[in-house]
Amino acid sequence: MNDILSQAKAITELHAQLQIPPALPCESFLSDLPAKQTSVYQSAWLAARSLGFIPKDAACIAQAWDAQSQRSQSFSQSFDAALWPVNAIDFGIASPAETESFAACPHHLGLYAVVPDAQWVDKVAQLGVPTVQLRFKSDDPQAIAQQIALSVKAVAGTQSLLFINDHWQQAVDAGAYGVHLGQEDMQETPLHTLRASGLRLGLSSHGYSEMLAALAWRPSYMALGAVFPTTLKKMQTAPQGLGRLAKYAQLAQATPLVAIGGIDLQSLAAVMQTGVGSAAVVRAITGADDPGLAVQELMRCITLASA
Repeated sequence: MNDILSQAKAITELHAQLQIPPALPCESFLSDLPAKQTSVYQSAWLAARSLGFIPKDAACIAQAWDAQSQRSQSFSQSFDAALWPVNAIDFGIASPAETESFAACPHHLGLYAVVPDAQWVDKVAQLGVPTVQLRFKSDDPQAIAQQIALSVKAVAGTQSLLFINDHWQQAVDAGAYGVHLGQEDMQETPLHTLRASGLRLGLSSHGYSEMLAALAWRPSYMALGAVFPTTLKKMQTAPQGLGRLAKYAQLAQATPLVAIGGIDLQSLAAVMQTGVGSAAVVRAITGADDPGLAVQELMRCITLASA
C-alpha cells in the first residue's frame, strides 16, 4: 500500500495543473479504493480523486493508465508518474475505420457563436462568424420550427455553418447544417436515424467519461467544457480549467473540438493554445456593447492564437 500511495502522490505532484479545488490528500480516498485492481490502476485512481476528478472520470483515467503501463512494459519501461495517458488506444477509443461516423465538418470551426434567436443568427452570420448555434428555448413547437426556419434562411448565402441546439427533427426538416446535443439529449435521441439524415452532429462533454460516450458515436465535433465558471447553465461538474482542456484536446485530437464555458476575449488565446480548433462564446458577443467590434476582436484573437 505504501508503494501505491507514493506513486499516487508522485502523480498528483507532477500534474498539479489538473487540480480542481478543494484539494484533498490521496489518503482521504483509501476507503473507497477499488479492490482487485493492479497497483498502477489503484495509484492512478487515488491520484485522480485527489486532483478532483469525479469517480467515473477517475475510473477512466485509472483504466487508461493501467493500459498504458501494460503497453510500456512490452518496451521494458517502468511506471512513469509523469506520463499522463493521452493515447486514444489506452482509453479504448475505436479508430475511424472501426466505427461509422457522422458527416464531417471542418476540423477548425473557428469562432463559434451561441445565440438565442434567429435575429441574432442573422446578425452574426452577416458579421462573418464561421460557426453559429441557435439555442432557442421554448415549449411552443410552432415557435421552435419558425425560429429554426428563419435561422436557416439567415445563413443562406453566407459562410456561416448553422447548428441547432436540441431540436434535431426540426433541424432535419428545415435543412440545417447540423445539430448539437447534450449528454442527456444524446441518450434520448435516435442517433442512428440522425446519422442517416446526413446532418452533422456536435455532442457536449464534461470530462473523460462523457468524452468516451460521445466519441463512441464518432460525432462531427465534440464540445469540451465548461472550461471556466458560467452562469448560463447549471453545471453538474466543476469548471475543467485549461490544464484539463489541454489533456482532453490531446486525447481527442482526431475529432474537431470546441471549447465552451465562460470564455471571453481575455481568456480566448490561452484556450486556443490548448489545441482545440474552436471556442464557443455567448455573452462575449450577445452581451457586448458593440457586437460587431466584439466579433472582429474575437476572430482576430483566434487567428493569431492559431497561427
